[in-house]
Amino acid sequence: MAETVAGTVQLQDSTRELPRWREGLRAYGLIAGMWIRSSMTYRASFVITVVGNLLVTGLDFVTILLMFSRVDSLGGWSLPEVAFLYGLSATAFGISDLVLGSMDVLGARIRDGSFDTLLVRPAPVLAQIGADRFALRRLGRITQGGLVLGYALLHIDVDWTVGKLLLVPVMLICGAAIFGALFVAGAAFQILAQDAAEVQNAFTYGGTTLLQYPPAVFGKDFVRGVTFMLPLAFVNWVPASYVLGRPYPLDLPPGAEFASPLVALVCCALAGLAWRAGLKSYRSTGS
Repeated sequence: MAETVAGTVQLQDSTRELPRWREGLRAYGLIAGMWIRSSMTYRASFVITVVGNLLVTGLDFVTILLMFSRVDSLGGWSLPEVAFLYGLSATAFGISDLVLGSMDVLGARIRDGSFDTLLVRPAPVLAQIGADRFALRRLGRITQGGLVLGYALLHIDVDWTVGKLLLVPVMLICGAAIFGALFVAGAAFQILAQDAAEVQNAFTYGGTTLLQYPPAVFGKDFVRGVTFMLPLAFVNWVPASYVLGRPYPLDLPPGAEFASPLVALVCCALAGLAWRAGLKSYRSTGS
């Protein structure tokens, strides 16, 4: 109890008279730092957990390697090209999962009533729930995705230009933002549904798995939905097709390959509106 009171006082002192966005960042940093210190108490256990996370997430790429042990290409894409898609998707999602992956605990907090305690603390609720149970072990996913991306960059046959080089970090940053928007929107839906973590996971974890494969292996109607309705294609499919010189299954307007920042901005704005609407509709547990 004393630690909880002390933590609340610390949040109140540190966030007083700060702009709202800085207040949220400060609160997020304090809460995440607390969980990091907790996880580093047993460092050997932490290292084992990170390595285990790296190996488990790496099984997805092992599946792709097994496919290529039987075929020379997948939808006309070579192994280094598919590895490029995989590395971009896994790394971008890993960054978002590290920062906001704890959003799926929101449903449990709503059911047991502990979400109410977040509403009365002097810090933005989104920062609190985003940093809740911050898991540094998720660095394993980022590391694994980065290793595959490094392999792909060394082996893909690309005539590199300045624009193509800049697109690689842009894809990672914007991809993380798009996945982050999905986490926030999914959390808002959990407020309305009382618990819908698996629905959220279908779009986040399911989305990153989808993007690890070339768009050419999916039907055009499906690709159209992932491009225009839920624009996950702008995480890697659209810009990566431009980098690799691969035709995209759909006819897109000129400049679409550079639209990832705009798509990420729109997704984040819509997710913010959804989050505000979710909070306004919250009526507690009723107990």
